[in-house]
Amino acid sequence: MSILINGLAVAPPDDPRVSLLDLLREGLHLSGTKKGCNQGACGACTVLVDGERIVSCLALAVQYDGREVTTIEGLADGDALHPLQQAFIDHDGFQCGYCTPGQICSAIGMAAEAKRGVPSHVSADLAAHVTLTREELQERMSGNLCRCGAHNGIIDAIRETLTSERGPMEMVV
Repeated sequence: MSILINGLAVAPPDDPRVSLLDLLREGLHLSGTKKGCNQGACGACTVLVDGERIVSCLALAVQYDGREVTTIEGLADGDALHPLQQAFIDHDGFQCGYCTPGQICSAIGMAAEAKRGVPSHVSADLAAHVTLTREELQERMSGNLCRCGAHNGIIDAIRETLTSERGPMEMVV
C-alpha cells in the first residue's frame, strides 16, 4: 500500500506513531507544511486529504494509506502558481508567511465544503445554499490563525479567488 502525496506514491512509515506532518516534513522534506502548535489549534499544518482539509499534526500517517494528500507544494502547476497562491501575493495575505500554506490549503478545502452546502456556525439557514459572505469566510477560516495581522488580506485573497472568472467556489487542486 502507499499514500499518494502530491501525485507521488509514498510508503507509509514503519512506525505507526509518526504523524502525517512529521512524515511530510522530516520523511519527505516537504517543508511547506508548517509545524505550529502541534496540537491542532493553529491550522499551520493544514493539508488536503482527498480534497478535504485536515490538520496533519493530529493525523497518524498510517491512517492515510491508500489516500491522496495534497500539500502546498502540490498546488502549483509547474512554475504557475495556484490562483489562490497568486491572490495571497496580490492582496498581501501574509507577512511572515508561516501560516500561509495552511491558510491556502484550508481555503481550498473550505470552498469545497461550501460548494457541497456544508453550513457554518454563522449560516443563517442550514438548508439554504451557502453564500460566502465576508462573515461566512471569517468563520470558516477561524481554525487557521495568523499572528501577524494579515487577516484582511487573507479574506480578500480568498474572496477574489472564489469570485474570479472561473465562477464562485471553483477552486481546484
